[in-house]
Amino acid sequence: MTTQANSNKKNGLGKYFRGVKSELKKVNWPNKKELTNHTTVVIITCIIATVAIWILDTIFGSGLRAIIG
Repeated sequence: MTTQANSNKKNGLGKYFRGVKSELKKVNWPNKKELTNHTTVVIITCIIATVAIWILDTIFGSGLRAIIG
């Protein structure tokens, strides 16, 4: 029984990785220009979000200090 169970696990694992390999062949990978453009957009968006949060934090912090102190 144990040998058959191990054999089924190995076959199942092999089937899983064959399926993964098959699915990865279907992926539409970006070329270098697309990847550069997408990376630039992400970095700029992160910078803008960081600055916006910093500004809001400064404004709310100043308002809270004015109320408390």
